This record gives sequence, C-alpha cells and structure tokens, in this order.
Amino acid sequence: MDTIFTRGPSLNNRLTLAIVLSVLLIIVDHKLEGFKSTRVYLNSLMSPLQYLANLPGLMLNESAQRLTSREQLLSENQKLNNQLLLMSEKLQQFEVIQKENDQLRELLEAPLRVASRKMVAELMAVDENPYSQQVVINKGAIDGVYLSQPVIDDEGVVGQVMEVGTTNSRVLLIADVTHAIPVRSLRNDIRFIATGSGSINELYLEHVPHSVDIKAGDTLVSSGLGRVFPEGYPVALVTEVIRDESRPFARVIAKPLAKLDRLRHLLLLWQPEEDGVESNNEEVEELTDA
Repeated sequence: MDTIFTRGPSLNNRLTLAIVLSVLLIIVDHKLEGFKSTRVYLNSLMSPLQYLANLPGLMLNESAQRLTSREQLLSENQKLNNQLLLMSEKLQQFEVIQKENDQLRELLEAPLRVASRKMVAELMAVDENPYSQQVVINKGAIDGVYLSQPVIDDEGVVGQVMEVGTTNSRVLLIADVTHAIPVRSLRNDIRFIATGSGSINELYLEHVPHSVDIKAGDTLVSSGLGRVFPEGYPVALVTEVIRDESRPFARVIAKPLAKLDRLRHLLLLWQPEEDGVESNNEEVEELTDA
C-alpha cells in the first residue's frame, strides 16, 4: 500500500537534513543571538501553561494547610513570636550600629550606603536537568525584573536572573557549573571567585594559592565586585581546604548558605541607584504583615 511516508526523499536523507538544519540553528542562535527575542515570546507564551501545571501543587498545599491541627498551629505561632522578639532585639542594635556607621562615613567623607528596592517572589518550577541548576519564579518583566538581577533567600545568595518573560523568570543558581560570583572572606577580607560545581551543596574557590590564609569554617560574603551582587550578602561556608603541593593551587570546597534544595520564597534585589529609598521595602513589609 502506498502511504505518504514512502513518497519523497528517503528517511535517511530526511534525518540528515534535519540534523544539518538543527546544527545551523544552534550556531546562529549561539553566535548571532538571532532567536533571543523569539525565546522571550515563547517563554511568555508558555507561562500560562506553567501556572496551570503549578496549580495542582498549590491546591494540595492549600488543602494540607487547612487540615493542619490547631495544636500545631499554636506551637508554630509561639515559635514565630519568640523568633520575632529575638529579631526585634537584634534590629534595635542594628539600627544603632547603622546610625553610627553613617556618622563615621560622613566624617570620613565616604559615600553612604543607601537601601535598595526589594520584591518577594515564589518558586514555580525546578529544572529537572541533572546538569543544570535553574528554577522558575513567578515574577517577570511586568514586575520590573531584569537580566542578571540578584536573587537571595533568608539565608544568603541564591543566584541571578538569566531569562525574563512577561510574568515569570528563570534564575541561575550559584551551584550551576556556569555560574561564578566574586566573594571575600568575612574573617580577613581576602577576595576569591566562587564557582558552581553542578552539585546543589558544593561550590569551588578558583585559583587559590597554597599560602593564602583560608580555613574550614570561614564565611564567604559577596564582595560587590562585578556590580551584579550587592556587597555583604552571605554566600557560602568553607567546608574543606586541601593543600596538595603537587598541584599548583589549593582545592577549596564551600557549602552554599542559601537553602538551594528547599527554596520557596525568594527576594529580588535592585541596585540602589536604580530606585529610590522611600519605597524599598513595600512588598517585604506586606509579606511580614500577612
């Protein structure tokens, strides 16, 4: 029987043609970025489907929360009240220290550090590719999100925005092998470059000489170099330092402080010069009040 599959070129020729066209499209996309705008449109087109795919999980979470026992809610409320009291005490000390710091900067004629705009985002999806550490959040271009925007959680730096759609965005985590962030040691201010290992719980410090003063337990914070991540946000904790004299550099392993495997609520940061100080914490305060 003559079918449509027996007409025209053979299957081998069709496969060869498809492979050639695919390679050409990959080269054009990589070298010329010819499909950058197309990807944005496709991402915006797929965002309703992502919201629909995320809807069953939201419904199950809502149902589970409604079934939570009264005793558990009372216990959690007591713990949160205790934490709020402790944080309020620390905030009072912080405000005094910040005021003294501003006065010292004025005396030294150093520029004052101004607050930046912040926005709370929620996790929508996690990339299932084992060789890629990426997540999707529910904020996009209509919310003012931009490429390379820093993202943190309540513990430390999470990553930066790599793709922006209309209503959602894709975030590259600091554990991804393609990600690097300038950091400094909180103990002695020595600067390093922390790169992702591909594992959710490991970072590597690149090109660390054997003579450098670094040890397990050192806290690494963002250095502010590169003008992507603001200075002073916690990044990782050094867990292991291996000094093998047969190798040109020491092998330094650190663990991200952000809970990359348990992300739920994230915080988007804006550069201080891009927004005023007056409306910097609107969404954060709304979430706290709720």
